[in-house]
Amino acid sequence: MSPTLPDHIVQRAAAIRLLILDIDGVLTDGRLLMGANGEVFKAFHTLDGHGIKMLQQSGVDVAVITARNDSAVSARVQQLGIQYYFHGVHDKRAAYTQLREQTGLTEHQCAFVGDDVIDLPVLVRCGLPVAVANAHDFVKQHAVYTTQAVGGAGAVREVCDLLMRSQGTLDALLQEYLK
Repeated sequence: MSPTLPDHIVQRAAAIRLLILDIDGVLTDGRLLMGANGEVFKAFHTLDGHGIKMLQQSGVDVAVITARNDSAVSARVQQLGIQYYFHGVHDKRAAYTQLREQTGLTEHQCAFVGDDVIDLPVLVRCGLPVAVANAHDFVKQHAVYTTQAVGGAGAVREVCDLLMRSQGTLDALLQEYLK
């Protein structure tokens, strides 16, 4: 992440109370590794996972809205303590509306990280729309911020750090590791 971000991004990030993530192409590199019996294997980056944990510790909730429905994602969501998990969703706008109703948050208080056109119905409505570096070009056109890291390789950690830095919580959380 760039150490100096434009004020409009910092201001948007400071207001975020909920980070919403897609899975394939955001928390993973987007590839689906298939076993002989049809089982799906996915790789998740530990930097992203720890960034999510730190963000939750800072007081920002995390949610997942994904079109896929598989056990690898469910296990990872559970490991990370993500409270809001919408899976098998092809109408992400409806899930986003339901999520905002559950949390009582405005669109201005929500950030979304996506990579493909299926993410646009949420991306264009949230307060901080983010595309990963290897997102589809049309998605990048509608993002306010595009990560330097690609999906599945630290892009989510970059966004978590951006949010915590903008909200003034990152330094204190990092200092805890020096004790």
